[in-house]
Amino acid sequence: MERIGIFGGTFDPVHVGHLVAACWCRDTLELDRVLLVVANEPWQKTGTRELTAAEDRFAVVAAAVEGVDGLQASHIEIERGGPSYTADTVHELRLAHPGAELFLAMGSDVAAELGTWHRFEEIKSLVTLVVVDRGGTVPQGASHERWGGAESVRHLRIPAIEISSSELRDRLRRGQSVEFLIPERAVSCIQRLGLYSVSG
Repeated sequence: MERIGIFGGTFDPVHVGHLVAACWCRDTLELDRVLLVVANEPWQKTGTRELTAAEDRFAVVAAAVEGVDGLQASHIEIERGGPSYTADTVHELRLAHPGAELFLAMGSDVAAELGTWHRFEEIKSLVTLVVVDRGGTVPQGASHERWGGAESVRHLRIPAIEISSSELRDRLRRGQSVEFLIPERAVSCIQRLGLYSVSG
């Protein structure tokens, strides 16, 4: 049985914190691969700010994971088009990989809002939820109620890396270095595409 991790996000841009979390999930849960699913239109962020084009964000993620064993950029939500709903993505992956065990990874801050997700009842019946705690204490007890009543929940604690995509966008616009914060291949892709520049 193949074990597939699903790690979705806007990735605007992807950074080392995302990759550390994906690798931690891969190794701790003994996953065959982790899909970094690039959102086409993240419904939670619609109208909050201008987003980098989905194809460009995907290109940067693909560059970031090139040569990294077990990590793979996924184009599935971009191909589907329209608003990106995790429920649709999980259903597609279930159909494409009927014998696989699916693990949906997310930060503890995101997981706390699971009950508000579009068709969450369907999601939790198809995956094992992986709640990633970035450097804090993994919540103890009452996980069934805490995470929207999901019966299958795994908790992972990973090293805290205080970095955000918004901070990196600002640094790039100001012409400041993002060395060691964004993988070198991804930085080269950003430069090639002319992303996050002041003029852009």
